[in-house]
Order: sequence, then C-alpha cells, then structure tokens
Amino acid sequence: MLQSPAPGAAGEECLLLVHIRRVVGQVTYRTCEECAEGVITGVIIDASFRDSGLGTRALSHLRSRYPGVTWRATDGHRLTRDLLHRMRIPRAAADDHCSHLRSAAVARSAG
Repeated sequence: MLQSPAPGAAGEECLLLVHIRRVVGQVTYRTCEECAEGVITGVIIDASFRDSGLGTRALSHLRSRYPGVTWRATDGHRLTRDLLHRMRIPRAAADDHCSHLRSAAVARSAG
C-alpha cells in the first residue's frame, strides 16, 4: 500500500493498492485533523482481487494510520457498500464535509 495525493481532487489523498509492482486498486479519502473526521470518497479494486480481503486490509490500514479518526463514506457502489457495511463505516452525503473542510473549500473558490 502506497500513500499518494489523489489526482485532480483538492484535499484528497489516495491509498494505492499494489500487488507485484502493479496497482490493483485505490482508496480515495480526505481527513480533517482538527475534528478527527475522515471521509472515504472512493474504493476501486480490480475484479480479480475483490474477494481476496484486500479492501478490508486497505480500510484497516487507514484506521491504523489515522488512529482516533471517525470514518464515513460517500461511495455508493454496491461492492463498496458491502465492504463498508462489513467494516462498520457509515454512509455520508456526497457533499458532506466537516466545517473545517467546508471553510477551506469556500476560501479556495472565493480566491
């Protein structure tokens, strides 16, 4: 698993899931350290790795990397919903941001 900024999404990060030097999936997310909230915005896993436990390991990795962060998710795809349900990560609205991230987004759009 490799950490990377998410391409094209301000404030988002990406956890790349790598198997034998090949990216087989990614988890995109954003976190706010001020209010200890995290939002998973997308989970993509190659079909051949969907039943391998890779998704569970990736979300467990995020939880260990950001201890004390409360996670929610906006991704509504069926496969992702099942994974998030198993991991007990509640669903959030697509535009759901903490007040700190909303303030930063408003400041960026005004500037």
